[in-house]
Amino acid sequence: MLSAMQRLNEFHFYSFWYVFRDPTPNLSADTLPISAAFMCYFSPASMSKALQSCTKPLKDNSSSQLCFVLHLPPFSGGDSSSTTTGSASPVPNSYDSLEGGSYPGTYFTQLLINIQCYVYSAFWRHLKNLTQPILRPDPSSNLTFLLPHISTQPQSQMCSPFPNMSQLSAALGGLSGVPELEVEALRPVNLLQERNLLPHQPLDAPEPNLSADLKKANCSPDTFRCTLTNIPQTQALLNKARLPLGLLLHPFRDLAQLPVITSNTIVRCRSCRTYINPFVSFLDQRRWKCNLCYRVNDVPDEFMYNPVTRSYGEPHKRPEVQNSTVEFIASSDYMLRPPQPAVYLFVLDVSHNAVEGGYLNVFCHTLLENLDKMPGDTRTRVGFITFNSTIHFYNLHESLSQPQMLVVSDIDDIFIPTHDSLLVNLKESRVLVRVLLTSLHSMFSQTRETHSALGPALQAAYKLTSPTGGRVSVFQTQLPTLGPGLLQSREDPNQRSSTKSIVHLALDCSGQQIGVDLFLLSSQYSDLASLACMSKFSAGSIFYYPSLHHVHNPAQLDKFQKDLERYLTRKIGFEAVMRIRCTKGLSIHTFHGNFFVRSTDLLSLANINPDSGFAVQMSIEESLADTSLACFQSALLYTSSKGKRRIRVHTLCLPVVSQLSDVYAGADVQAITCLLANMAIDRSISSSLSDARDALVNAVVDSLSAYKNTVSNIQQSGLIAPAALCLFPLYVLALLKQKALRMGTSTKLDERVFAMCEFKSQPLQQIMHAVHPDLYRLDTMSDQGALHLNDCIVPQPHLLHLTAEKLTREGAFLMDCGSVSPAVSKNNGVALFFPLLLFYEYQTQIPELETPLSERLRALLAWLQDSRPFSSTLHVVKDDATAKTSFFQHLVEDRSESALSYYEFLLHIQQQMSK
Repeated sequence: MLSAMQRLNEFHFYSFWYVFRDPTPNLSADTLPISAAFMCYFSPASMSKALQSCTKPLKDNSSSQLCFVLHLPPFSGGDSSSTTTGSASPVPNSYDSLEGGSYPGTYFTQLLINIQCYVYSAFWRHLKNLTQPILRPDPSSNLTFLLPHISTQPQSQMCSPFPNMSQLSAALGGLSGVPELEVEALRPVNLLQERNLLPHQPLDAPEPNLSADLKKANCSPDTFRCTLTNIPQTQALLNKARLPLGLLLHPFRDLAQLPVITSNTIVRCRSCRTYINPFVSFLDQRRWKCNLCYRVNDVPDEFMYNPVTRSYGEPHKRPEVQNSTVEFIASSDYMLRPPQPAVYLFVLDVSHNAVEGGYLNVFCHTLLENLDKMPGDTRTRVGFITFNSTIHFYNLHESLSQPQMLVVSDIDDIFIPTHDSLLVNLKESRVLVRVLLTSLHSMFSQTRETHSALGPALQAAYKLTSPTGGRVSVFQTQLPTLGPGLLQSREDPNQRSSTKSIVHLALDCSGQQIGVDLFLLSSQYSDLASLACMSKFSAGSIFYYPSLHHVHNPAQLDKFQKDLERYLTRKIGFEAVMRIRCTKGLSIHTFHGNFFVRSTDLLSLANINPDSGFAVQMSIEESLADTSLACFQSALLYTSSKGKRRIRVHTLCLPVVSQLSDVYAGADVQAITCLLANMAIDRSISSSLSDARDALVNAVVDSLSAYKNTVSNIQQSGLIAPAALCLFPLYVLALLKQKALRMGTSTKLDERVFAMCEFKSQPLQQIMHAVHPDLYRLDTMSDQGALHLNDCIVPQPHLLHLTAEKLTREGAFLMDCGSVSPAVSKNNGVALFFPLLLFYEYQTQIPELETPLSERLRALLAWLQDSRPFSSTLHVVKDDATAKTSFFQHLVEDRSESALSYYEFLLHIQQQMSK
C-alpha cells in the first residue's frame, strides 16, 4: 500500500511510485530493529573484559535498563588519487552550460572510512527468569554488544515504559556520540495524555548530529533546511520511516554578513561542477576531493593565496572553505550578454473601480517617496503603462517639458507607438517621472470607464521590455473583460475558462528574462487562478488585498502602502538561474515555487527577490553506505541591480544514518509540514481537494504507525509519537483548517488560490506563521527571560496553545499569524494598554502610555515586526466586537464548523492506525 507521500506524488511521477508497492515488513512490538537483533548476555566478569573493547566504559550498576553499544573496528579504505588537468572551460552558449551540468557518467567513488562508534538506542523491557544467553558472541566477530546487569525485581518495581530525560541521560551517560537532544527527540510521547506540548518559545530547527567544527561551518537553517537532519542510508530505510525527504530553501534572503569573493578563478569540481566549500577534503596543498562526487581535483595556483590572512600555502583557510554561504563575483565566462540594467515597468489599472478604491493615489505617493531608494545604478530605467478599455503609454524623454500620453485603442493588435522614450533612464528623466506621478491620479479621477483590458496591457509590457528584460509590476482591481486574455467569472466549479494565452505569455516573459509581479486589489472575483500563471512561470510575486478601500478599510490600505514600500526598496536579482546539487546517490525529482524549469535540475528565474522560498522533493537512488555525510549545494547565478554578475552559493552538510530510530530522531517537523503542504496543493490541483486532505491525514497515520511498529516498544494503549514528531498531528490539523485546504463554500475562490500561492512561494518561517500562529498573553508579561537589545528590554512571553481554553475574560492576548496580528482584549485587559475613549473596533495602533506594561507591549510588537520582511497589520479587537471572528478562526485546536478539534483528530488518527 502506498504511503501518503507516495500518494501525493503518483500523479506527477508515475515512473517512481510503482517500485514502492512492496509492503514494508511489519515488525511486532517484541521485534527489535536489525541493529539490535543480535544480543548477548554477559556475566559481570565477561562484561568487564568486553568493556575494554569499547571506546568508553559503562559502569556496572544494578538496573533494569537495557542498552547496547555497537563497536566497529577501523576499516581500511583506498583513495582515488587521480589528478585533473586541462584548459579552461569553453565559452558557454546557454544558461544551462553557464552554471554547469549535473553528474557525468563515471565517478571516483572509493572512500577512506574512519573508525566509527555509534550508540543506537536504549530499551526498557521486563526480562524474567533470563538465565541463558540469547546469543553467544562470536570471538571473531567485529560486533561487541554490552548489556548491563538485568534486574530480577518484580514488574511493579521495573522502570516505567515512558522514561524521562534524566533516566535516559543516566543510562547513556557513559557512552560517547549520543547528543542529549537526539535522545530527547526519541522520547516516546502519548499524545492523548500529554496536552501541553508546545515549547515556551517558537520552535527552533533541530541541530544535525555533527562535530563542532562541521556545525560551525554548516549553512544556517533559515537559508537551507532539510526535512530529515539524519539522512537515511537507503531508499528502503526512508520508505520504512514513512517521512518525506526534501529541502526548503530561502536562497536570496537578506543577510547581515555575506562573504563576497573576488577572484579570477572560481574553484569547482571538474566532474560535477560543485563549488568548493567547507566540506571538501584536502588531500594535500595541491589536491582536494569533492564532497559530492568524490573526484580528486587540483588546487589552482591562485587559490594558494589567502586574501584574508595575506599568506600563501593555506588553501583550507580561504573564505570559500571557511563559510558555507558565500557570493562570488562572476567573470565574463558566466555571461551570455553584457549584464542588463535594472528595468522597472509599472502597469496600472485606471478604471473607475481602481480610482474609487484609492490605491492609485497611494501608489503614486509611495513611489515618489521611494524613487531614489529603488535598487539600481546610473543605468536604471523606468516606464509606465495605464489601462482601462484602452492602453496608455507615456513619453518621458528628457527633452520634453511635460510627459506625453500616447493612447492605443486597438487592443486586439497591440503595438508600441515609440521604442525610444517609453522606458527612460531614471537619472536623466527624473523630473518628468515626478511630474507624471504627481498628476496621474488627477488625470483619471473623473473616469467612468469600467472595463479592463489587462491582456493587451501585458502584451504591451512584454514588447516594451523584451529587448532588455526586467521587472513588470501589474496592479489590477477587477476581472479582465476586454481583448486577448479576457476572463469570465467561474466561481461556479462547473465553469471553465481558458488560460492558454496567459500561460504562453508568461513563458515568453520568462524566456526574455521578464518577471511579472501581480498586485490584485479587488473585493470582487478576479480569477486569480488564471492571473497567477503570469507570476508563477516568470518567477514573480503575488500580493492580494481583497477589501482595499481608502474609506471602508483604511487598515488594508495602510498595509498596502507599507508592503509597496518594502517591494520598491528590497534588493532584486535579474536574469537568474538556480541549480541544486547533492551527494551522489541522492536525486531531485520535484520543485515547488515560482519558476520555469529549464532542464531537469535548472530553474529559470527572470527575477529573484529576498522574500521568495522554494521547496524540493528528493529520493535516494543509490545506497549511501560508503559515506557518513550527505551534502547539498544550491548555486544562484544572477545579475545584481548594479550590473554585476554574481553567484550565491549555499552548502548544507548532514549525517547519514542506517538506523530507523536515528531517522526519527532527526525529523524536522516544521520542514516536513511545509513540504507536505506544497505536495498537498499540487495534489489538490491535479486530483481533488478531498484527495489532498486524505493524503495529509494518511501522512500522519503512516509515520506514526511505522514508528509504533518498528521503533517503539511501548505496550501501553494510546497514540505514541517520538518527541521530534509530537507536533506533527497538530500542524497537519492546522493545515487542514487553512484557506488553501479547508472544505466548504465559505472560502472565496480567489482567497483560496492566494493561500495556495503563498504556500508555494514563501520561505518556511512565513508559512509556519500562517499555519500555526503564535499566541501570547500580554497582561502578565514580565522582564523575566527578556531579551536585552540595544538598551531595549524585549519581553518573551510563553507560547499558548491555540484554543479558547487558554483565554480568560480578564486578559489581553496577541496572536502573531504573519501578515495580520489580531489582538483581542477582554474587559479589564483593555485598560492595561488602551484608553477606553480611544478604543474602537479594528484599531490598528497601540497608544503610547507611560506604564511598564505599555512599554513592554510596544517593545514586543517592534521586535516581532523587525523579524519579518513585510509589515504586519495589527487589529485590536474587543471581546464583544463582531470582528473577533478573525481571531477565533485561528484557534485550530478547537472544533469548527466542518473540522475536528485537536483531541477528536487524535482519536481519528488512532482509529485509522488500528485498521
